[in-house]
This record gives sequence, structure tokens and C-alpha cells, in this order.
Amino acid sequence: MLGAFFVFNGLDKLAWFADSGFLAQRLEEWMQGAAPSTRWYIETVAVPGVPLFARLVPLAELSAGVALILGFWTSMVAVLAFLMVVNFHFARGFFYQWEFLMDGTSLPVLGGLLALAIGGTRMPFSVSE
Repeated sequence: MLGAFFVFNGLDKLAWFADSGFLAQRLEEWMQGAAPSTRWYIETVAVPGVPLFARLVPLAELSAGVALILGFWTSMVAVLAFLMVVNFHFARGFFYQWEFLMDGTSLPVLGGLLALAIGGTRMPFSVSE
């Protein structure tokens, strides 16, 4: 199910390939009222990298989703997807909000990815070994 989650999130961002302005606009929205550490991260890391990240994020989400569905390199993909989700939550300033604990794209996704990172190689259909 996490694989399907990432595939559909990646499909939702396919427009970013043609126009990185979608990501730039989202980052501007996230910067409004952001905590100082989040603001620094967006201004220093995310905004300068918008042209790259606008193409890398949908590609990474689609690739991670397909890999998780197929069971290909499950542990490694889960670790990379975990880091990607943490990155998004930090950029959104989500770690500073109570909604983080109740949002379906927060703890359940991070917990599921962590579980796959730890035990993913022992799954019945894993092709990593």
C-alpha cells in the first residue's frame, strides 16, 4: 500500500516536470508563518534547488512506489523514501504542528517505511536477495 501511495503522489506531481513553478509556489506557501529553522531550510536549500527538485521528487516518488510494489530493494528504497518524507514534513514545518500526529501522511507512512527498512528483506516476495 505504501508503494501505491508513492505512485499516486508521484503521478500528482508530474506537472512539475514541465513547470517547476508549481514547487516554487508550494514552497512560498510553506514559508508563510514558518518557524525560523524551516524558513532557513526553504530559503537556503529548497528554493535554490527548485529546478532540480521539481524533476527529482516526482521521479523519486514514482520509482520508490514501483520498487515497493514489486519488492525490489525494499529496505534501501524504504530508507530513501523515509528520508524524502521527513524532508517534506520538515519543509512544511509539519513537525512543529499537532496535526502531524493525526495526519495520515505522517506517522503511518513514516512508521510503515521504517518497518520496511528494518524488515523489508525478509518479506516473502522481496527480490533483493
